Amino acid sequence: MSPTFPQKVIKYCPKCGSVDFHYQLDNSFLCDRCKFHLYINSAAAVAALIVNQKGELLLTRRAIEPQSGMLDLPGGFVDVMETAECAMQREINEELNLEIKEMKYFMSFPNEYIFGGLSVFTTDLAFICQIDSFQSILARDDISNFEFFKQEAIPMNEIGSDSMKEIVKAFVKLNQQ
Repeated sequence: MSPTFPQKVIKYCPKCGSVDFHYQLDNSFLCDRCKFHLYINSAAAVAALIVNQKGELLLTRRAIEPQSGMLDLPGGFVDVMETAECAMQREINEELNLEIKEMKYFMSFPNEYIFGGLSVFTTDLAFICQIDSFQSILARDDISNFEFFKQEAIPMNEIGSDSMKEIVKAFVKLNQQ
């Protein structure tokens, strides 16, 4: 078990501060003192599959940890009370200064995102997105750069996240059929 898993990191009840906060087999914690019950659930995140007029896939370079400098699909976490579709629109605008013309759900894949020494488990929801124009594209927010790759020449070993690799592989396979 990774030292970043919640059961290795979380020691105190967030409600009463008790050390009598114990991990349960159902991926939860239960406080013996105040009976607060905290479940460890998957957080939602979105990822965009965007191709240009040449059929090349857009990948970004991460500017921050985790996996700074590695390739990634543009996207990010879904905010509280936000739809996945609104998050996709927001993230593409924040990271790339682009507007999505239309999007279609593609697939999901589980992921472990280690941040601040804690494993945050996500369900990464991938969307195939259409962009009218790339004229205003800029690397912003938490990305340092962007690159378009021929789908048969994507350097999979440079993609930092296992979930992003699996999503890209599935997308490329779909387009080869």
